Amino acid sequence: MKIISSQDQYECEIFKVTMDHAVDPDGFQIRRAIVHHSGSAVVMPVDEKGRVLLVRQFRLPARRYLWELPAGRVDRGESVLRGARRELKEETGYVARRWLKLVSYWPSPGFLAEKMTLFVAQDLKGGKADPMEDERIERRWFSLRELDRMIERGEIQDGKTIIGVLAWQRRRKK
Repeated sequence: MKIISSQDQYECEIFKVTMDHAVDPDGFQIRRAIVHHSGSAVVMPVDEKGRVLLVRQFRLPARRYLWELPAGRVDRGESVLRGARRELKEETGYVARRWLKLVSYWPSPGFLAEKMTLFVAQDLKGGKADPMEDERIERRWFSLRELDRMIERGEIQDGKTIIGVLAWQRRRKK
């Protein structure tokens, strides 16, 4: 793939939008608006009972409250794991001694250049959460059975959370 042109359309603190024109080795041309994002760290906190900690907050694009795994943007110069540790502490107050990379994926590669990396955090120690000033976060522990039922009933609609729960169930069966 060869990029012929890339023109900035919009930029803010969180992302940048470009209009890109590219051609593949067969000569096929593609023009797309692309949202560029630094990537996200997603955390699945799992306690000694096997329960998963989710956070609930109002998500403006979805126009509703969503139960989801703690997550956030990876800051410039920050490793994905360091971002995961920061997000876990900020959103839940917990710190973890054991970390396992579960999966990385592109949530919407048709227009979004964001890679999400999901970690399982275990051997947890509680503390005081420090959410960003525009976040109001509720926290709750769920068993995998509860999460499975919530996904089936459509009560969990967040993609990273669905991916995390299903990948963790699959990993545990091995």
